[in-house]
Parts: sequence; C-alpha cells; structure tokens
Amino acid sequence: MGKLTTHILDTASGTPAKGMRLRLFRTGTGGAETLLLATKTNNDGRVDAPLLADKDFKPGTYRIEFEAGKYFRRMGVELPKFPFFDIIQIHFGISDADSHYHVPLLVSPYGYSTYRGS
Repeated sequence: MGKLTTHILDTASGTPAKGMRLRLFRTGTGGAETLLLATKTNNDGRVDAPLLADKDFKPGTYRIEFEAGKYFRRMGVELPKFPFFDIIQIHFGISDADSHYHVPLLVSPYGYSTYRGS
C-alpha cells in the first residue's frame, strides 16, 4: 500500500520547521472538501505518522494547508499585518494507490518551493 508524507524546512533559518500546523483535505465530487487531518510537525519538520496510509490512501485530489504566517510569527520573525504567505495551499493528485507520495515544503516568509519527493 502507498502512503502520503510531508517534510517542511524553514529556508530562512536553515532548520526544520518544527511545530508548523497543517491540514489535509480530500476534494470530492463537485469540489466539496473533507478535512482528513489536522496536525503539526515535530522537531524534524515532519509529521510523526504518514498523512494518509493503508485503506485511507486512495486515488483522488487533495490539498494541504500549511500555516506559514503563524509559524514565522512564533519563531519571532517580524511580519506585516497581512503576511505575504499566511497560509500556503498545495493542491495535488494521487493516481497510484501503491506509491509513496511525498510533498515537501521549503519555506521562508517571502517564498516557497515544493515538488513530488520520495
């Protein structure tokens, strides 16, 4: 069976983004979304268990929301009242239920990057 994981690195400080909150949604028919998970990263910038695995890991369209603005404020970064990136949303699809899908996030207050990792 496949699984979905994530890893967040704070590129402004060069460290894992520990304690960043995130939410995982599944998009259903007609665009309605279902919240599947709300969690936060550990000291290594990872979530302790896969975001999805086993019978819950199904082909479909998903979205992860990363609470970057709150994270950077908690880290003592001075941000404007309306941060440039407050909540980062990554929409992606899962086609193969037997593969590992990894969605890493490299983030700073004014930029981010992601890709399908392994």
